[in-house]
Amino acid sequence: MTWRETLLTGWTAVRSHAMRSLLTVLGILIGIAAVILTVGLGLGTQKDVSEQISALGSNLLIVTPGSSTDSEGMRGGFGSGATLTRSDAEALASDVNAPDVAGVAPEKTSSLSVETSETNWTTQVVGTTEDWTDVRSRELALGEFFTAEDEADQAAVVVLGAETATELFGSPDAVGRSVTIEGTVFSVVGVLAEAGADSSSDLDDMAVIPLSTAANQVMGGTSRSSVSTIYLKAASEGVLSAAYQEAEAVLLNLHGITDADSADFSINSQDALVSTATSVYRTLTVLLTGIAALSLLVGGIGVMNIMLVSVTERTREIGLRKALGAPPWAIRRQFLVEASILGLAGGVIGAALGIVAAKALPGVLGTSVVVLPAAVVGSIAIALVIGVVFGVYPAVRAARLAPIDALRSE
Repeated sequence: MTWRETLLTGWTAVRSHAMRSLLTVLGILIGIAAVILTVGLGLGTQKDVSEQISALGSNLLIVTPGSSTDSEGMRGGFGSGATLTRSDAEALASDVNAPDVAGVAPEKTSSLSVETSETNWTTQVVGTTEDWTDVRSRELALGEFFTAEDEADQAAVVVLGAETATELFGSPDAVGRSVTIEGTVFSVVGVLAEAGADSSSDLDDMAVIPLSTAANQVMGGTSRSSVSTIYLKAASEGVLSAAYQEAEAVLLNLHGITDADSADFSINSQDALVSTATSVYRTLTVLLTGIAALSLLVGGIGVMNIMLVSVTERTREIGLRKALGAPPWAIRRQFLVEASILGLAGGVIGAALGIVAAKALPGVLGTSVVVLPAAVVGSIAIALVIGVVFGVYPAVRAARLAPIDALRSE
């Protein structure tokens, strides 16, 4: 029997029991579709997280303060202290102290109510300097950012995020209008372009004001010189590590700390954040893929079960073929081809279903699904292998039947 005849005979055998074959294929195709989707969701989530983190700015280092202890001895977590000051930011901006740092943007932040004559909206008010847009890689959709003169004069000017402007005025077109923050009337001079969200905040929901204005007119307090965060922009990706070391050395010296392990601040890079997030989602992807692979195992067992049933039903056919001179390898090949057809059909249909679902899910889940061609081809190959592997035992059992016993079978 030629390969062509074997394939035609196998296809006819599978088609003659359409419902049974369909149910067998169903187990495999569900597993294949699940594998494609879980891998795609994992890769898509990694891509989204990387883009969100990158939205903070390129070549970015983030300096946060250490922990705090109140008058009652209660200790706050890392980042709750007031150990960073504007003087620290000015020292880091020096070409002599940190030559590989291209830009510095200190931030003093607080969640405050921003009011208009008709409504109000609680948002993150950010006090910073004129270099903020460059360091944080932000652009303006309307108007302009405040200047160094505004910062020096403690000007009451504000740049709104697109979402904040929409909540307050019904649209992003807010330039020239006024808002009130903590009793001070601010003139809106610009509106930021949309940037989405990062891992901790909505980048489109904020109000940015001069740092001097924030410290003296809005947030005040006993530590007016302190800042919440200092963002550093390295001159290039190649000197990010050097910028990190320079910033650490400058701050340790300013704070009179000799042991880096005792530092009252921390410095994190974008690479570290991306690597951590990627590692977490890679682990989740492997876990979910393993769970999906269990359904493939169940589908493979289904193939073996159906093929054993087929061997039992076709015992007389097998005996007749052997009596007419069919060698054992021809019988084995016949049943292996049938099992392969079931596996391949499940793989192709499952891959198609997975691709269709991957196109539809982003609109439902709000996350990206990345389908790699290699994953699709690999899934189909795995389905074919499952059909072959789980078809071996039924094929061997059919090949070992004695012709006389098979012909006597009812």
